[in-house]
Amino acid sequence: MAHERYTRTNQKLYFAGLALNSWRRAEEQGTQGPVQAEREACLFHLYGALLGLCHEIAGYYRLPGANAARVELLLTRSPQDSSPSPELAELMELAGQPQSWLAQLLAAHAALFEPPRAPAKAKTDPSLSLIEAVGVDDEVAPLSADEVAAWRQQLKELTLRYRESLTEW
Repeated sequence: MAHERYTRTNQKLYFAGLALNSWRRAEEQGTQGPVQAEREACLFHLYGALLGLCHEIAGYYRLPGANAARVELLLTRSPQDSSPSPELAELMELAGQPQSWLAQLLAAHAALFEPPRAPAKAKTDPSLSLIEAVGVDDEVAPLSADEVAAWRQQLKELTLRYRESLTEW
């Protein structure tokens, strides 16, 4: 059971790769619904792989909250934490830099849970309606498959590097 955490992370990385391949096929076919579904699946699995990696690190160091349900719970520094592990400290630093791939991955995953909204505009004409209908189809996808593939590759490399330092020999 020592490598159960490794298996979960590996599975999520694998499924993210499958979703990425399906995403690219859907883009080639030009069908918007499947593109959005595969984008969301890919982000879901990448987030799961990141959570699995955090569980691996926290479990290795026997940190409190090692089975946290969300990555953000493990990557936020609290006053009780005197010094996290070097690996979690690196992840915290990456998550704190808005332009880093990790912060962008976390933001993209969080955006999956935001309801669709119309762009805010100042109401200058009182005859305009107060409420506008918003559809999911109106949104433009800000992420590209290549960008998400790069995130997946960076997460895989980070996982392998961490596992080299976390081996119990």
